[in-house]
Amino acid sequence: MSNPVAELTRELVAVPSHDDETAAGDAIERWLREETTARVTRDAVGNVLARKRADGSPRDESDGRRSLAFVGHHDVVPPADSQIRDAPEPGEYVVEERDGRIYGRGAADMKGAVAAAMVAFRDATPPEGADLVFASLVGEEVGGVGARHAIEEGFVPDHAVVGEGSTNYSSPGVTDVVVAHRGRRGVTVTAHGVASHASEPEAGENAIYRAAEAVERVRDLEFPSVEVAGETLAGSVAVTEIDGGSAINVVPDRCSFTVDERTVPGERADLEILADVPGLEWAVDQDLPPMQCDDDAFARSVLEAARESQSGKPELVTKPHATDAGWLSQAGTECVIVGPSEPGEAHTRDESVSIAVLERCRETYRTIAESWPA
Repeated sequence: MSNPVAELTRELVAVPSHDDETAAGDAIERWLREETTARVTRDAVGNVLARKRADGSPRDESDGRRSLAFVGHHDVVPPADSQIRDAPEPGEYVVEERDGRIYGRGAADMKGAVAAAMVAFRDATPPEGADLVFASLVGEEVGGVGARHAIEEGFVPDHAVVGEGSTNYSSPGVTDVVVAHRGRRGVTVTAHGVASHASEPEAGENAIYRAAEAVERVRDLEFPSVEVAGETLAGSVAVTEIDGGSAINVVPDRCSFTVDERTVPGERADLEILADVPGLEWAVDQDLPPMQCDDDAFARSVLEAARESQSGKPELVTKPHATDAGWLSQAGTECVIVGPSEPGEAHTRDESVSIAVLERCRETYRTIAESWPA
């Protein structure tokens, strides 16, 4: 007997989407147009969105009805050479199915969950007065390009279930519900000094020494943390790169280092402690927002749907790294994350996803779509 989620996953995983998401977006758009009566749109950056209501009719976006969205992304990180076909379709990704798993770049992160959400979107009948939305976004792997564009264009659903599952935050055989995750702020700190000959160091101002003082202060920073779902979600701060100096006999006039900060909802490390170090400046290179679901009733309803869809005992948990849920949460959407979380799968040379777990996700998505809003 055919499995529509597995078939669609194989189809999507085969389509290259690390340099250009267009073909994968084409496949998603075509399937939605053929398989549903929803209003399907494609925006300027390549995001694919579909909307429907209880009677299956397309949504009139001007009517202000409440909305629940299934959100994913169809871009992937670059594949390993072994994940690209030489023939008969050069450049296409290798897709294999064995032992109940689908192997290929993007299977776990996150075309499998996109396929599960598409099938659930097709099959679910949302309650009267609520709109069901599907969105597959571009550029998640490079900082949420698609999510930010969609939000700027007005895509801010009331609630969203994001299908990311790319790290193991669940117990074996269990698909949990994530209600918070960390963000990431990347900062470059630059120390300026005055160059001089190394035989006369007092004639200059050593930028490396200034940078070293700043590094010590960063090392002594307290990590922020918050309590979410009975867990402590802790941030972190680390100096990860340093660059300075031009020659062994020159006192350097410039030295820079990078800081990787994992942020938590409502809290940031206090980089203002660097303000009184002379000759210092810093710039934020990347700032991916954290996420926290503040709608306990919504989180509990998704947890109940997850419990109905599996024999294990899912819980409300936190996730260690950023997703597009952070951008949506920052814009005002109440988000949770439910996806095929299995250890060591995303971004690997032998990336794979369990078909049984995808079915679990599909059923969870369908159940929450038909029971929301409670």
